[in-house]
Amino acid sequence: VQLQASGGGLVQAGGSLRLSCVASGIGRSVNTMGWYRQTPGNQREFVAGITNTGSTQYAHSVKGRFTISRDGVENTVNLQMNTLKPEDTAVYYCAAGNTIVPSYTGGYDYWGQGTQVTVSS
Repeated sequence: VQLQASGGGLVQAGGSLRLSCVASGIGRSVNTMGWYRQTPGNQREFVAGITNTGSTQYAHSVKGRFTISRDGVENTVNLQMNTLKPEDTAVYYCAAGNTIVPSYTGGYDYWGQGTQVTVSS
């Protein structure tokens, strides 16, 4: 099983980035795919998640700015990030699993390698 994330980079505050993640080798459509982020010295935190029925959850800090979407058949998930802030700077990880609660970290079985997002002020 492999989750390949892409789309990170450097952007100025107020700008946008789109992250994508493709999960391969799972052999079926997973219930939920999500995005987490982590900064040095801090725990990985939930950003957004989406179930295969389209139910979404967002962290309060990104609600209204980020939009998560997925192709359930292809096990792909995207994260459109708008109005980025310097505090959004982190390594972003995609995840996939059988949880039906996207914000439940313990329900994710597979994790990607992370992609760096840097927002300059």
